Amino acid sequence: MNTPASAAPGAPGAPETEARSTAGTGASSAVEQRLAELGLTLPEVAAPVAAYVPAVISGNHVYTSGQLPFIDGKLEATGKVSSGTEGASAEVTVSPEAAQRYAAVCAVNALAAVKSVIGDLDRITRIVKVVGFVASDPSFTGQPGVINGASELLGKVLGDAGQHARSAVGVAVLPLDSPVEVELIAEFA
Repeated sequence: MNTPASAAPGAPGAPETEARSTAGTGASSAVEQRLAELGLTLPEVAAPVAAYVPAVISGNHVYTSGQLPFIDGKLEATGKVSSGTEGASAEVTVSPEAAQRYAAVCAVNALAAVKSVIGDLDRITRIVKVVGFVASDPSFTGQPGVINGASELLGKVLGDAGQHARSAVGVAVLPLDSPVEVELIAEFA
């Protein structure tokens, strides 16, 4: 299934409720209030698709598993990210702009995973590291721009605590044929 870019959160014509979940009603922290100002709420933590847990605590750090761009339990797009000018693939492609919006959805899902183990996102003192994976057409080299969607969202909702080290990696394919996947390490008090 491929979803047009206009269906991504924040895109022109995107339904306002698409990135919302009933689990996120009533912001309970300053971070959730900033998400609400952006028209977003924390979703339920996505159920694992294999043998792992969404997040674990080690010391004063939370490590999330890779988060896909699920909205209301549904993967919003599939395919490789391509600007449309490279490659001659007949596969379904996702524009870099849409993939960037999906990376932001992944970051929101990662924050939900963090909250599931620490209870309150205001306990986050720093996002230490973000790793983003982009299912890429073989000639696509814009992975950093795609993962900026996650990085910029984290900066908007966490301020200075959202500034982080990062890797943006192009890969051949991701689980469920997702165009993007994001994981993070958060320090908390």
